[in-house]
Amino acid sequence: MKDKFDRMKELIHILSEASKAYYQENRELMSNFEYDKLYDELLELEKETDTVLADSPSIHVGYELLTSLEKEPHSSPMLSLDKTKEVGQLEEWLGDQKGLLSWKLDGLTIVLTYQEGVLLKAVTRGNGEVGEVVTNNAKVFVNLPKKIAYKGTLVIRGEAVIHYSDFRRMNEEMEDLDSRYKNPRNLCSGSVRQLNNEVTAKRNVRFYGFSVADVPDVDFHNSVEEKFIWARSLGFDIVDYVAVTKDTVAEEVERFSQAIENNDQPSDGLVLIYDDIAYGRSLGTTAKFPRDSIAFKWADEIAETTLKEIEWSPSRTGLINPVAIFDPVELEGSTVSRASLHNISVMEELELGVGDQISVYKANMIIPQLAENQTRSGDAPIPDTCPACGGKTEIEEENGIRTLVCPNQFCSAKKIKLFSHFVSRDAMNVDGLSEASLHKMMDKGLLNELYDLFTLKEHKEEIIEMEGFGEKSFHNLADAIERAKKVTLPKFLYSLGIANVGLSNAKLICRYFEDDLDAIRNAEAEDFTAIDGIGPIIGEAVSGYFRLENNKQTVDRLLQYVEIEKRQTEETEKLLDGKTFVITGSLEHYENRKQLQEQIEILGGKATGSVTKKTDYLINNNKNSASSKNKKAMELSIPIITEEEFMDMIK
Repeated sequence: MKDKFDRMKELIHILSEASKAYYQENRELMSNFEYDKLYDELLELEKETDTVLADSPSIHVGYELLTSLEKEPHSSPMLSLDKTKEVGQLEEWLGDQKGLLSWKLDGLTIVLTYQEGVLLKAVTRGNGEVGEVVTNNAKVFVNLPKKIAYKGTLVIRGEAVIHYSDFRRMNEEMEDLDSRYKNPRNLCSGSVRQLNNEVTAKRNVRFYGFSVADVPDVDFHNSVEEKFIWARSLGFDIVDYVAVTKDTVAEEVERFSQAIENNDQPSDGLVLIYDDIAYGRSLGTTAKFPRDSIAFKWADEIAETTLKEIEWSPSRTGLINPVAIFDPVELEGSTVSRASLHNISVMEELELGVGDQISVYKANMIIPQLAENQTRSGDAPIPDTCPACGGKTEIEEENGIRTLVCPNQFCSAKKIKLFSHFVSRDAMNVDGLSEASLHKMMDKGLLNELYDLFTLKEHKEEIIEMEGFGEKSFHNLADAIERAKKVTLPKFLYSLGIANVGLSNAKLICRYFEDDLDAIRNAEAEDFTAIDGIGPIIGEAVSGYFRLENNKQTVDRLLQYVEIEKRQTEETEKLLDGKTFVITGSLEHYENRKQLQEQIEILGGKATGSVTKKTDYLINNNKNSASSKNKKAMELSIPIITEEEFMDMIK
C-alpha cells in the first residue's frame, strides 16, 4: 500500500508542475497524451486505495495565480468537465435528453460581464475560484461586441482563442516567436494575460461564447440553445454546435472529426451539454465536475515505430531545434516520419535514444508528436558543434526550458536561411534555388552577400557543373533572376529578413511612408509606431537594421541591380479601401488564395480568415456550398460573390 501512496504523491507532484507550467507560464513540460495517461493512473490508484490526497488534481480545478494582474473571485466556481473517449458513453450519458454538441475550444476561458450595454469586466478562469481581471485586453478582441442592445446585466462565459491561420502568420512574421510559443493556446494565453493591450490587439484574439447566464427579464423557454440564439442576436460569436439525441450523437461526432483538418479554431475535443436547463441543474455537481455537461476527447490513433535519429535543424535566428526521425507510420490517413521535439527539455523528458521503440500520434488529429518512449535509453547526444557552421553551440535556459543555440553570427545556416528567405515567393520570387542549391553555391564561394545573387550569371561554367544543374536549368535560373530585378518596395523590404517584419507589416510601412525607401531607412523607431498595426518592437527592428553599416552597404549594392516598381495610382489603390474579404473554396482565375489576397491588398482592401460582422464580402465560387463560412455569411447577410463578380468589381 505504501508503494501506491508514494506513487500517488509522485504523480500529484508531476501533474501539478505540468499544469502550473501550462496554465500560468505558457510552456509545456509534457504532451496532452502523457498528461492524460498519468492523470488516469492517479485516478486508478485513488480508486484502488479509496483515498484522495488533499493536493490531488482530481479534486482541484486550477492552480495559484502568479501574475501581477488584479484578481477577482468568481460568483460561482468554474469547474472542469468530466471526460470520456468513448462515443458509447456519450449515448448512455445523454439518455432520452436532447443535447448540444460543440467544439471544445483550446484557448483561455473568460467570463464577461456586460452592464448598460457595454463591457463592464472580463475575468479569466484562473484557478476556478479566483481569476485575473483582463478587461482592458478583452476590449480589443477582434470579434467582441463593444456595445450590445441588451441594457441589463449579462454574464457570458466563453473561450478566447487565436485561429491557426493567425498563429501561422504571426510565426512567419515574428520568427523568434517559434521559440516561445508552440501552439495557438499558449500564444493566446500569453496575449491575454499581460499588461499591454496593444499586444493583444495585434494578435487577433477572438471570443466564442459557450455558456450564457440566466437573464431575469428574458424567457429562454428552459433551453440552452435558446440562450445561444439570443446571444448571437446581440452580436456574440457562439461556439459552433449541433443538436443531438442518443441516436444521432455518434454520427455528429464523426462529422466533427472529419471537419478537424479544415477547422481554423484550435480545439482539443467536443463538449456535450443537456439542452434542458432545469434537468441539467437538477443533477447538481461533484467536487470537481458539473453533471450537466461532459467533454469528449479524441481517442488518439497511436502507432508504434523505431526512432532512427534526432536531426538538429538550425534556423536563421540561431535556434537549433531537435526533430525526431522515425520509421514511417500511417496516422489519421497520412504517412508520418518526423515530429518536432521543440527543445532539449522535451527530448530529455522522453529520455530518447537512437533505436528506441516509440509511440507516435497526431495532437488533435493534426500535429505529429511523440507520445511515449518504451525503451528510454536516454543516450541521444546533444551536439556541441553547430551542424551548419561547425561552431561551438550553447545551451540556454529560460523559464525552465532548455534550448540549443548557435551564437556564431556568421553561421552558414543563418546565411542559407537568409538567402532562402530572400529568394522566396513573397520576397524576390526567384524559382530554381532550393536550400540545397544555395548551400552548394555558398560552398563554392559564389554567394556571400545577398547582392551576389545578381552576379551568378557570371559563373555559368561552375553552376552547370553542379549536381542538379545543366545548361537549361542555368538559363531558367538566369531568367528568374532577371525577372526578380523588378520588385515592389514591400516585397523588397520583406526580402531583407528584418526581424519581426512580415510581408503584411512591410506593406503597412511602405504605404505609410508613400513608398519612399530613403524615408524608411532614415526613420527612428518611434516614427514607425505612428503606423496603425506597427508597435515599438517592429519599429526598433527596422530602424536598428538600417543603423548597421553592413546592412546599409548591402541595401546600396542591391539597389544597383534592383528596380523598385512604382505602385498603382492612388485612385486605383483605394478602390477596395476599407473593404474586408474572406476567401474560401477552390479558385479558377487566380493561381491560389495568396495571389487573390495580394490583389485585394494592392487595391487597399484586407483579406481575413474567418467571416465576422466586419466582413464585407465572402468570395466563393460555390455560392450554394454548405460550408461553415457560407452559413455564417448568410446568417450575417454578408454578400457571397464569385471570382468573376470580384473581377467585375475591380475593373
